[in-house]
Amino acid sequence: MDELLGKQVPHSAAAEQAVIGSMLIDAGCIPDVIEKVRADEFYIRQNRDIFETVYAMFSYGQTIDPITILDQMKVRGVYKDGSDAYIAELMNVTPTAANVLEYAAIVKDRALLRNLAQTADEINKLVYEGTGEAESMLEAAERKIYALRQDRTVGGLVPVSAVVQSVYESLSAAAASGAKIPGLSTGLPDIDRSILGLNKGELILVAARPGMGKTSIAMNIALHVAKTSGKTVAVFSLEMSREQLVSRLLAGEGLIPSQNLLTGQLSPDEWKRVGTAAQSLYATDMRIDDNPTLTVADMSAQCRRLSNLGLVVIDYLQLMQSSGGNKNYSNENRQQVVSDMSRMLKIMAKELNIPVICLSQLSRNCETRPNKRPVLSDLRESGAIEQDADVVIALYRDGYYNREAENPNLAEAIVLKNRKGQTGTVNLTWLPEYTTFASCDNFHNEDDY
Repeated sequence: MDELLGKQVPHSAAAEQAVIGSMLIDAGCIPDVIEKVRADEFYIRQNRDIFETVYAMFSYGQTIDPITILDQMKVRGVYKDGSDAYIAELMNVTPTAANVLEYAAIVKDRALLRNLAQTADEINKLVYEGTGEAESMLEAAERKIYALRQDRTVGGLVPVSAVVQSVYESLSAAAASGAKIPGLSTGLPDIDRSILGLNKGELILVAARPGMGKTSIAMNIALHVAKTSGKTVAVFSLEMSREQLVSRLLAGEGLIPSQNLLTGQLSPDEWKRVGTAAQSLYATDMRIDDNPTLTVADMSAQCRRLSNLGLVVIDYLQLMQSSGGNKNYSNENRQQVVSDMSRMLKIMAKELNIPVICLSQLSRNCETRPNKRPVLSDLRESGAIEQDADVVIALYRDGYYNREAENPNLAEAIVLKNRKGQTGTVNLTWLPEYTTFASCDNFHNEDDY
């Protein structure tokens, strides 16, 4: 439309072609590219189709080269006469992939200009329709511009500290596991004994109803691994900000009431403990990305940059966005989308050779039963989640439902699935004032209740 009116829609055909061409001649640059640019930022439809195909193949860990791309384009229904020649042309016109990020920056810049122009048109339409007061129109315009800024914001993994991390690999591994478990220690001995620690290539699902403490236990584990293993821990938080997460870590590490941290009303002793807890966090290599629009491919791309990665934590599954490049999502229900993402997470865990902890919501089904302890079928939008996961742990606190509970702070970590061994229930102590869990040193077989 704009072109018919004599306006040139902002885009760079050369930059788009150079980005695609770089991905074709050097598959090693693909993680960098997909972290930088999205499929919908390509203006030329043919380029977008190719990028979406590569994006989807990367998400599923498939081999990427011109032949496999053309084959997948046929599967996805975007192959056209001349696609072979066009891909060959893209490879010929791209001399090197060394400057691919500069090409991607141009593509992204032109996309922002197009979005800005579209937003301006929408604001003009609001004004000329005259259907509201000036103040309300101004607020609407501000929301639209703010949405552009939010979309432009680059999250990225942010170090908890740039301080040089201490290396205690040999000593800490022996101290944490006692040479009794093959994987990383969770910091909760009974859970370690049950699931044999967090092992490489595993997808560990921690599921619970809202308010049960799944974020807290995940951060407990993440911090323990970061402190004791000497490894980098990557945390992708799609719900809470990194400031909120670090506040929780400080509360749990320093045993400081979270309410006091929020208000700043700390005693001299609590201030001292805050300092000690902060030093403990500074000494770790924990990194947090709180971008709420992340996909599995985005996470995988960032994780591939980390040379000493030991653990990935994702909070939580149902908030994740599907890979924009998978057109099959358009005709699939949400259950299938979530199932596909869980499969991608398992692939990521195997390819990176690390344990991945992913949090998940439980459906309300458990709350309709007299015994509200979760079962596998309570996994929200479960689909194939329980199949992909190597370990499924559900959290339950009777005190959450029963105010008259004998021990309202008793928590149960119910191992619903364990590929390496037994299922059952591990009793934990919930410390609500510190938003943390502690071990009770009791393990009960699932037949005990």
